[in-house]
Amino acid sequence: MPAWLRTPAADMVAALALAVALPGLWVAPTLFFASWLAAWWFWVGMVLGALVSAWIHALSGGRWGVAMGLAALPLARGLPWLLLLFLPLAAGMARVFPWAGRDPAWTHDIDQPALQLAWSTPAAFWTRMLVYAVAWWLLARPATLARKGRAAAALIVHLLVGTAAAIDLVMTLVPGWYSTATGFVVLAGGALGGLALATALVAWRAPGRFPTPPMRPARPRVPPVWRDLGNLLLAWVMLWAYVAFLEFLIIWAEDLPREIAWYVPRLNSGWAFVGAGLIALQFGVPLVALLMRALKDDPRRLAWLALWLVLGQLANSAWLIVPSVEPHGWAAWWLLPSLAVAMGLPVVARAARALDAVLPATPEPAHA
Repeated sequence: MPAWLRTPAADMVAALALAVALPGLWVAPTLFFASWLAAWWFWVGMVLGALVSAWIHALSGGRWGVAMGLAALPLARGLPWLLLLFLPLAAGMARVFPWAGRDPAWTHDIDQPALQLAWSTPAAFWTRMLVYAVAWWLLARPATLARKGRAAAALIVHLLVGTAAAIDLVMTLVPGWYSTATGFVVLAGGALGGLALATALVAWRAPGRFPTPPMRPARPRVPPVWRDLGNLLLAWVMLWAYVAFLEFLIIWAEDLPREIAWYVPRLNSGWAFVGAGLIALQFGVPLVALLMRALKDDPRRLAWLALWLVLGQLANSAWLIVPSVEPHGWAAWWLLPSLAVAMGLPVVARAARALDAVLPATPEPAHA
């Protein structure tokens, strides 16, 4: 973990990244707000995704949860900051959401059901966003981990609220398109990315904190905690890939104009290379690497692979949102990384400093 990440310099880097992105308001305002939404969704999904693993640990137990929780709970403290960062999107709603003005055909369609028109008004939208924000803030509180019943309830609420938010913020970007699998695909990606970020933080900061227990007579050797985290990452990689491919396969097999409307702007533009890259970045390479026991047992190598998965989740968030708004602009390649750094680096830096406070004297592993 770079030393500057645990100093106020991280906030200066975040401010510089925001300054780099701000010219996009004049150069490509539509892509600026689309990238803002994608970066915001990426970080909210990561923080809540890390909590998903914490809730699962509260139900199942295991040493891996102790290690992962050292980073998951500090990351959750940054959620209020991220929720406030949604407010600037109000200035660009008409450029991002079809029902807010981006698609004139939608706003002037007299055949729209009255309930759908009422549901898609700005007042109804911001009311739902307030409900989501309150629910997420409550889910991020440590009290959700106090008992198994609370953890189970938190998982259920997260599934319901996250699915509803995915409908509002991802699915409605393409007029008339819907998929019953989208919510689960989005939440699985967030859980994968959140666990990867928490794993990277704790594996980099505390590689010697969780040594392998000594082997006892008549009892098999207990594997290191890093192997458990690697196996959990492998499970989320396979789950995300399975549900994402299944959604694509069903839509491809049916080949209905209404359903393929989501894939057409992605496969008929430069975003097709992003989709192909996701297969390697978020599935192919991690799948092969996480099958190697030597990599999972080494916290440093596991941290690098976890960072790889974090970048894969950022690309996945871009794939989910930006092409639905503007598939042919080039500015997203500069705007999205800048905005992602500006929004999330303060959260990660504070989590790193919280780890320093908890683990002030963690021994580093000996190198041969």
